[in-house]
Amino acid sequence: MGRFPVDKIRNIVFLSGSDTGKTSIGEAILFITGATDKLGKTRDKSSFLDFEEEEIEKGISIGTAIASVEWKGWRCNFIDTPGVSAFIFDTLNSMRVAEAGVFVFSACDSIKVETERLWKSGEEHALPSLIFINKLDREHADFMNTLSAIEKSLGIKVLPVCFPIGREAEFKGIVDLVNDKAVYYNENTKKETEANIPAEIAPALEEYRKKIAESAAEQDDATLEKYLNGQSVSKDEVLKNLRKGILARRIFPVFCGSAGRLAGITTLLNLLPEFTKSPLEKGDISGKDPSNGNNISRKLSSDEPFSAWVFKTIIDPFAGKISYVRVFSGILNSDTQVLNSSRNIKERIGPVYLLKGKKQEHKDSCEAGDIVAFVKLKETATGDTLCNEKSPVLYKGIDIPRPIISFAIKPKTKADDDRLTTAISKLLEEDPILHVQRDQQTKEIILAGISQAQIEIAVAKLKRKFNTDVEIAAPKVPYKETVKGKSRVQGRYKKQSGGRGQYGDCWLEVDPLPRGKGYEFVDKIVGGVIPRQFIPSVKKGVKEAITEGVLAFYPVEDIRVSLVDGSYHVVDSSDIAFKIAGAMALRKALQQANPVLLEPIMSMEIVVPDDYVGDVIGDLNSRRGKILGVEASNSYQMIKAYAPMSEVLMYAADLRSLSQGKGSFTMEFHSYNEVPAHISSKIIETRKKERVEGEIKEE
Repeated sequence: MGRFPVDKIRNIVFLSGSDTGKTSIGEAILFITGATDKLGKTRDKSSFLDFEEEEIEKGISIGTAIASVEWKGWRCNFIDTPGVSAFIFDTLNSMRVAEAGVFVFSACDSIKVETERLWKSGEEHALPSLIFINKLDREHADFMNTLSAIEKSLGIKVLPVCFPIGREAEFKGIVDLVNDKAVYYNENTKKETEANIPAEIAPALEEYRKKIAESAAEQDDATLEKYLNGQSVSKDEVLKNLRKGILARRIFPVFCGSAGRLAGITTLLNLLPEFTKSPLEKGDISGKDPSNGNNISRKLSSDEPFSAWVFKTIIDPFAGKISYVRVFSGILNSDTQVLNSSRNIKERIGPVYLLKGKKQEHKDSCEAGDIVAFVKLKETATGDTLCNEKSPVLYKGIDIPRPIISFAIKPKTKADDDRLTTAISKLLEEDPILHVQRDQQTKEIILAGISQAQIEIAVAKLKRKFNTDVEIAAPKVPYKETVKGKSRVQGRYKKQSGGRGQYGDCWLEVDPLPRGKGYEFVDKIVGGVIPRQFIPSVKKGVKEAITEGVLAFYPVEDIRVSLVDGSYHVVDSSDIAFKIAGAMALRKALQQANPVLLEPIMSMEIVVPDDYVGDVIGDLNSRRGKILGVEASNSYQMIKAYAPMSEVLMYAADLRSLSQGKGSFTMEFHSYNEVPAHISSKIIETRKKERVEGEIKEE
C-alpha cells in the first residue's frame, strides 16, 4: 500500500450489539477489495478478523480488529468492534479514533440494548452515523419492520438510500436509490452485477427517491429554492448535500444487504467515502502540554509534528506486545525514537504495520490519518500518547469503568504460582478493565471485571497465552466483627517455671465506635501502674488480637480499646508478657461486650427498560436490598439501591436473566452493617466447622 493524502483516508468503526454481522461485513470488505483471497467466515472458523482462539471458540468478537483496504483511490480503515457488553470498552475506545460509524442491525432480530447504548455514545462523540441492515436473506428478515424498530428505539428518522430486492430466501440484491440502479449478487462468480430497477418495484420506490431529494435539498438554501421551484438538482448536488446532513447528524442513511452473500457491500463501499469525513474534517484535536498542563491543540495534518494515541494493546505469545495506534498528526518513519508523554519515557518505534485482521503488512512509515500497529514497545500501554520529543503533547487517556464482579483465582500448581505475577501483568496490559488485588483479610487473589464472561475469557488467556492455569471461585465475603456494648476486663499473664518468670497484668475497657471508624487505642495509665516501656507491648497484643474476632474469627473494627489499669513485677515483667496479657484481655472484653457480625453493603445502580423494573425491584427485595429510588431516563429506569455483598456476588448473571440481557449495573462498596441474627448464626456455625476441619488456621 502506498501513501495516501489525508483527505483520501477514511476511518470507519462498525458498531452494534452482538450477532448482527459486523465481522461478516468486515470479512466481505476484505474479500471484495482483494485484501484477502477468500471470504472469511466466523461460523466455519476461517475469519480473518476474529482470530483469537477464544473468539473462534465462542463465535463472537471479544476484541477490536482492523481491516485496512484500498478502494477506488481511497484508503479505508475499518474497525470491527465487540458487541457483547463484557467487551464494549474496546468499542468505546475505537469510537475515539474514527471519523464515522456504521451501525449494523439484523433484519431478523430485535434491536440490541448494546446498540442503543453505543448510539448514545455516538451522539456524545458527534459521530456521523450510517446504518446497515444486514441478514436480509435470513428467515423472518423484514426490512420495513427493522426500519420502524430503529426509528422507535433510537428516536430518530432514517433515510433509506438502498432497498432490498426480494425477501428471505428470495433475496437477490438491492436497489441503489442514489445511483438509480439495481445491484444483484451472483452466487457463482461471487460478484455483483448492475441492472435496471425491476419494473414491478419501481413505483413503490418513488416515495423514497423523493425523500432523498427533499432531504438533500433541505441542507442548503440555494438547493432548496431550486427544488421547490421545480428546477433540476444534479446528482453531485444531491451527494454533496446528503453528505452535509450526514456529517451534521441530521441525516442517517440506511444501507442494506447480506454480508454472507456479499450483497450490498459494494454499494456501501462506493458511497462511504462520499458520506463520511476525512481526518482533516474532524478538526483540531485537543491535548495538554505535558510540561505545564496548559491546553494545546494539534492540527490533523501530516505537516504537524508527530503525535498518536494508543487505543488497543494485544499481547501475542510469539510477537510480543502489539499496540494499535491512531496517528493524529505528522509523519513517522520506522526505527525512530519518540516520547511517550503519558509516562515521560522514550520508546523506539521499530517496524510499522498496516492491519488486515490477523494479517499484517509492513510499512516504512505512517502519517496523519493512519491506523497502524507498532510492535514490542517496552512500557507503552493502552491510552498512552506517543509524540515528537521536541514538540510534546498529551492526549486524554482512557476512562476505565469500575469492576462490578469479582472472582478468587488460585494457581493449580506450584509452577503456575511462580508464573502468575508475570502472567497477570501481561493480561492487565491487554485488558486494562481487569483489576487484580490480594485481599488482605481473606488472603485470596481477587480478579475483578465487568462481567463473568470477561473473567472467564481472561482465565482462558492466562492458560493459552501465558501458560498459567488457575481455578476460579466466588470470592469469600470479607465479614467483620464489632461490639454493641461495653466491657471492662483484666488480662493477667503469669508464668513461673524456675528462674525468672513472666508477668503482665492489664485492665482494658472496650466500647463501640461509629460505623466505619476502625480501631482506636487509648492510653489512660496514670501513676506508673504499668511502666511506660510496656504500654506499646499491650497495644501490640491488642492489635494482633483484633485480627481475629471471637464470633467467627473475622477481623474486629469500630471499637475503642482503653488501657486503664494494671500491675507489674520488677523482675518478671517483660514485653512478651504484657503483649500476651493485652491479647488475653481483648478477647475476654469482646466476649462480654455483645459482639456482632458485620457484612459489606454495596451501593448499586441498575439500569433496565421500563418493563423489567418491577421484577428487578422484587428480586432486590428478596436479596435484603434497600431501594433508594428510581429515576427515569427515556425508555429506561435507573434503580438505586443498597444490597449485602453476599447476596449480589453473582448478580450479573441474574440480572441478565431477569431483563433478557437488556439490563446493566454498577456496584461499589458502601459500608458495613450488622448481619441479621438468623443469618449470622449460620455464618458462625460454618466458620467454626471450618476451624475444626483446619480450613481456617489458628493464629
